[in-house]
This record gives sequence, C-alpha cells and structure tokens, in this order.
Amino acid sequence: MVAIYLDSADLVEMFRLKNQVQGFTTNPTLMRKVGVTNYLDFARNVLQAIQDKPVSFEVISDDFGEMERQARLLASLAPNVYVKIPITNTKGESSVPLIGKLTEEGIKANVTAVMTRDQINAALQAQPAIISVFAGRILDTGSQVPIRRGGPSQFLWASAREVCHVYDAESLGYNIITLPPDLLAKLDLKGKDLTEYSRETVQMFYNDAQKAGYTL
Repeated sequence: MVAIYLDSADLVEMFRLKNQVQGFTTNPTLMRKVGVTNYLDFARNVLQAIQDKPVSFEVISDDFGEMERQARLLASLAPNVYVKIPITNTKGESSVPLIGKLTEEGIKANVTAVMTRDQINAALQAQPAIISVFAGRILDTGSQVPIRRGGPSQFLWASAREVCHVYDAESLGYNIITLPPDLLAKLDLKGKDLTEYSRETVQMFYNDAQKAGYTL
C-alpha cells in the first residue's frame, strides 16, 4: 500500500492527524498561507511533536551555495528531517549536482517540483531519498504521470487533486502520496455502498432546502 503523507503547515492539523499518516511534507507556500513568520521556530515546533516520522522542509534560496547551507541547517534539526531541494532554481539551472553532493554526505534529500521524464532521469542519477513528482499538476496539463522508475529513490506523488489519485499512485508503483487534510478525510469512503451514498446525498440536498426555507 502506498504510504500517506500529510501535506500541511498548519501545526494544529499536523498534530491532530499525526497518528493517521506515515509522514509529513511542508513548503513555503503552505507556510505563508497559514501565517508562519519564523521558519526555524515553526520547524522546531513541528519536530518537537513529531519525532518518529519523516518530515520534509524546503530550502528557500535560489542560489545553490545558499541552498547547500540551508539544507545542512535543516538536516541538523532532527534525524527525521528530509530536505526538499527543487529540481531546478528559478533560472532553470539543474540542482542535481547539489542533490548528489548532499546525498553522498548522508543528508536525506527530497527532490521537489519534478514534472518531466528528463527531470526524473536526472534526479535518479543523484540517488536522493525521495523524488517528488508533481502528478496533480502534470494531470492538469492533460499529460500522463510517469510510471515509477527503478533505483533506490522512493517516488512520491505530489499535488493530489482527488482521492482516486491514491489508487492511481499505487498502480503506477509510487511509494508515497501527499494529501491535504480534506482528501485525507475522504479515505474512509473506500468501499462505501454507493446506493446508500446516493440516498445520503439526496438527504443532504433535502435538508439544506428545508433549512433555507426555499419554496417553489
């Protein structure tokens, strides 16, 4: 079964759901959305409560030398930290040499924002711990999600849009999928009787019409 990671920077959600998932991923966009103002304080708070599961934190520089410094800093916070390194910087320059260097030194790299087969093949050369394929964004363009390749790296299905992506990820050989809290909550629907689900849906529409006092 594909491992489920929670994709969130909401500390309350992360702590509440930590026993329902096998790991966690964060990113600067999620952090900004929930109002995180101090990156290191946020990371330390997460790691104080979550010590036995993988947690991915992302570097925030566009310069490879600074990325390296930040990667070492993040990795030093706890042994369960995975450092997210984007497959390129904003100029499109490959970060694979840096990823390979960090991996050789024992830092667990999570290569993020991967979308093309060429990027996957390049990342595999560096043998990072995780390759995060942004499958949801790939599907948004009408393209197909690549099948998992060989090698020691785990493949992570990122940017899931639907619960069915959990089953798609598993069928394509992915090891991990990240889910936001709303999709995680829907996993309990697996195997639900569709006739009963239909009736419950009709009941919801009826109840809401009554509560709103609609008339025709």
